[in-house]
Amino acid sequence: MTPAAPVPALAHDALLVLLLQLAVLLLLALSLGQLAARFKMPAIVGELLAGVLVGPSVLGHLLPGFAAWLLPRQPEQMHLLDAVGQLGVLLLVGVTGMELRVDLVRRRRATAARVSLAGLVLPLGLGIATGYLLPASLLPGGADPTVFALFLGVALCVSALPVIAKTLLDMNLLHREVGQLTFASGVIDDVIGWFLLSVVSAMATAGLTAGKLATSLLYPVAVVVAALLVGRPAIRLALRAAGRSPEPGPTVAVAALAVLLGSAGTHALGLEPVFGAFVCGLLISTSGELDPQKLAPLRTTVLAFLAPVYFATAGLRMDLTALARPEVLGTACAVLAVAVLGKFAGAYVGAKLSRLNHWEALALGAGMNSRGVIEVIVAMTGLRLGILGAETYTVVILVALVTSLMAPPVLRAAMARIEERPETEPATARDPDPAPTAGV
Repeated sequence: MTPAAPVPALAHDALLVLLLQLAVLLLLALSLGQLAARFKMPAIVGELLAGVLVGPSVLGHLLPGFAAWLLPRQPEQMHLLDAVGQLGVLLLVGVTGMELRVDLVRRRRATAARVSLAGLVLPLGLGIATGYLLPASLLPGGADPTVFALFLGVALCVSALPVIAKTLLDMNLLHREVGQLTFASGVIDDVIGWFLLSVVSAMATAGLTAGKLATSLLYPVAVVVAALLVGRPAIRLALRAAGRSPEPGPTVAVAALAVLLGSAGTHALGLEPVFGAFVCGLLISTSGELDPQKLAPLRTTVLAFLAPVYFATAGLRMDLTALARPEVLGTACAVLAVAVLGKFAGAYVGAKLSRLNHWEALALGAGMNSRGVIEVIVAMTGLRLGILGAETYTVVILVALVTSLMAPPVLRAAMARIEERPETEPATARDPDPAPTAGV
């Protein structure tokens, strides 16, 4: 039998372009992220803007020749950049799961559950209704209107825990009762949001027949059950063995390996790989064998390199020139209004049901309204699956940016009118660094 020919090495020009793409995007993302942070804005605003500047909105118009060389149309070249971005988002979601404060949710579970569920159900329903009402011309070819409507509902009901945590930390509000309730509600939002995204993504790939719909609903449940019965003991043993080393390397390797294997497992089932990454991150955080200090190298690599590159690549897909079309601009305004109204009203109702006063309910609504990181990941997922087109993708990203920018001033105004109550939590509950992912 003739031996198979060796796989050709990556072409010189393809590698050169990839390296320059990463260098340009990382430089701009870090610079603009720091600039955004200086103006009290989430760093993700600057990181997305880096992609917008290099993408079709700016560079594609000003220097089309250079833009075509740096971002060639060949799928093989862009797939290289996408692969780096996918690795970044999977590890980012995994690290987010590892940093969730499940103990905080337990202490505030009743109120947090009411706020979170009301803040999920109302925008989810409004988003689905809005998806059905949007012009059919904005749907990409082949997209099922029902799947699109469901996906838009999920996109509008999520909250960005990293942005919430960063805002509360910057304003020194995490130790306040409303701050802790906001963070705990965000944790519940995160868990349910990833579950819903995985279900809708499975529907997009499998179809909407009765059998396939049942499979789309049952697979995520089966993943959670398998994670608890098999994954948790396995991760606990692996982390225990890695923890015997005084160096962080073994712990980082086990954490990264668990996230990648979990992502591969859910992707093989037709679910979103980010769902597996998040589940594995949660298993690691609740294993009881994790030394958080040993995860510092992984957090630094993800937050300082991989995450900014990922968000910059997300910005590349935005085309702000589409907003010049009245149809697209009107859609953007309508979707943004529904997103803000649904999240504020839902969280407000949940807070009032828990007998919080007007300003406390308003503060919770402001915190939960920020979409940021999670919304971008949802939008990129929809674009990759063909559920979103270029115009609707740009609209969803705009929702992420505007709602994240709204949170600090509204939260600050509401908190200024809330009387600070005596703190009842032990010192460990007021850890000033609950979520290292807040930086993005």
